[in-house]
Amino acid sequence: MSIFKMTASTLAITAISATAAVARDNVQVAGSSTVLPYASIVAEAFGENFDFPTPVVESGGSSAGLKRFCEGVGENTIDVANASRAIRESELAVCAENGVTDVIEVRIGYDGIVFASQLDGPDYVAFEPADIFNALAPKVLVDGELVDNPYTMWSDFNADLPAEEILAFIPGTKHGTREVFEEKVIAAGCEATGAHDAMIAAGMSEDDAEDACLAVRTDGLSVDIDGDYTETLARIDANANGIGVFGLAFYENNTDKLKVATMSGVEPSTETISTGEYPVSRPLYFYVKAAHIGVIPGLKEYAEFFVADEIAGPDGPLSAYGLVSDPALADVQTTVMDEVTMGN
Repeated sequence: MSIFKMTASTLAITAISATAAVARDNVQVAGSSTVLPYASIVAEAFGENFDFPTPVVESGGSSAGLKRFCEGVGENTIDVANASRAIRESELAVCAENGVTDVIEVRIGYDGIVFASQLDGPDYVAFEPADIFNALAPKVLVDGELVDNPYTMWSDFNADLPAEEILAFIPGTKHGTREVFEEKVIAAGCEATGAHDAMIAAGMSEDDAEDACLAVRTDGLSVDIDGDYTETLARIDANANGIGVFGLAFYENNTDKLKVATMSGVEPSTETISTGEYPVSRPLYFYVKAAHIGVIPGLKEYAEFFVADEIAGPDGPLSAYGLVSDPALADVQTTVMDEVTMGN
């Protein structure tokens, strides 16, 4: 059990609701659909192994979860936000404005995002970031000129890709996965094709060119998915030529329905992500409201259990599901144990 610390933030939550522990005795979690299956595994095991109620874990996306997390302190706010990206400074500012001043950042490991299609569908076997940019950008470079994207088939710009109509189901803007997709695929493709330099040569500022690089076409060939990966899978099931963006773990648990493409010649796997060889990988997090520790029963115990060697280590159940164990897991464990908040 943790030692109760009567900090200013703890006093704040107690003042908001002196009966918080009585009114709500379970940990409440929301956020990333990528982290959801890992958190669900941990929550179920926690409920079975500890004398605390099983935590309630909801999805909704990283941004939505962090928004709820930053609404304030008290029994009517969540305790933990799952995220497939790091919390932004603007979000921390909102947290602080609402009294959430002590936030513990917990990195649980690493995941990769993959491009997968129907198991019996077209042979999308190898992509480069340039291919995804050429397929999805509203403007592309053709014969040295930036033009409205004329491509409707993958083979229009890469003869090694199938002569199939472009149809991509990508993570919506409220998903943490979207940020990784933009940074490591779309932006990289914009650079690789020369479109970024052409935008600057045409008079754009560096910042405007970077923003323009991240835009996607709106003619129906690129479709934002605001739900979780099951929605993307349903779209792939209904569209034989579709390509979807998934987390590695989700793909590995649906290999009876999906096949995956390489990116920059590297096949996504736990091994290639752990070595950094696969280029589209990212850390996964959850954030703990330190003010709720000692008030919401089991909160610290849940956080410590989540990052324990037997859970998040290379031989734990999260690894078996597809999480790449954090090489610095011992440091993460210390952060949770000592309740080290961001900025300290």
